[in-house]
Amino acid sequence: MIELDARRLMCPMPVIRTQDLIKTLASGANVRVTCTDPGVMHDIPAWCRINGHLLLAAEEIEGEFVLTIQVGAMA
Repeated sequence: MIELDARRLMCPMPVIRTQDLIKTLASGANVRVTCTDPGVMHDIPAWCRINGHLLLAAEEIEGEFVLTIQVGAMA
């Protein structure tokens, strides 16, 4: 599992950082993105659908938003 810390970043930076990281990874890799911007709960799932990645989980944990993505699973 690859971790991406996108805390304290506001829209659209969490999505951009996620996109930049995922571009470097092989299909099937899992990425966990941790954010403080609640907008990611809509933005990252939409980005995953558009780009062929599978959103495995999206949850709020102690005021942070944690999303787990499988790279290229829907491509």
